[in-house]
Amino acid sequence: MRSQFARKSEKTYHHGDLRDALIKAALREAEQGGAEAISIKALARQLGVSQPAPYRHFVDREALLAAVTAEAFRQLTAVLREAMAEPSKQSKLSRLAQATLDFGLRRNGIYRLMFASRTVSCAAKGSELHEATRETFALVIEALEAPAVGYLRERQALKIWAALHGVVMLAEQGLFTGEAAHATREELVEDFVNETKAALSVAIKDARRRTKAGA
Repeated sequence: MRSQFARKSEKTYHHGDLRDALIKAALREAEQGGAEAISIKALARQLGVSQPAPYRHFVDREALLAAVTAEAFRQLTAVLREAMAEPSKQSKLSRLAQATLDFGLRRNGIYRLMFASRTVSCAAKGSELHEATRETFALVIEALEAPAVGYLRERQALKIWAALHGVVMLAEQGLFTGEAAHATREELVEDFVNETKAALSVAIKDARRRTKAGA
């Protein structure tokens, strides 16, 4: 009876649905345990297909991880884009930063898959995964709401991106509670936002001043 069920399930996923089903199932596993929780063998069993079936869509576990991580970045991008689009007195950068913190703390298994594994660094340049990460980072640059002057925006975007990542990872490890600084994680993130915007404003003014002086 089990083999009949397996054959029936494979037919159900025949037209590319299995690829999507594998990614969704792997995301659910990652929610609980990060990249380490993802097993092609276990996913095949969970979906009721034969063990070779997933390999028709992913050559190995690393390829599956790359696809799952790309989807995770797309989900984060959608969350950040929605946060930035909401009417608010807060700046776009503030909304993006707080949404990133919330995503990282609420979906930590996924966050660790994205930022605490070697999946991105091992992906080929120009891959689906690299494109997904660029789209996310492009939103950070957009959230700065500043003109393009050299690479000043990119530099400040990278700084706050690193700071946000640090808060999430420290909090996840129980190493940051805010008690030492008498501040909540959200307040600390808001400090980063204000410092970033102020530093970028000063850097742009200095750059323009130097340009005028050299004209």
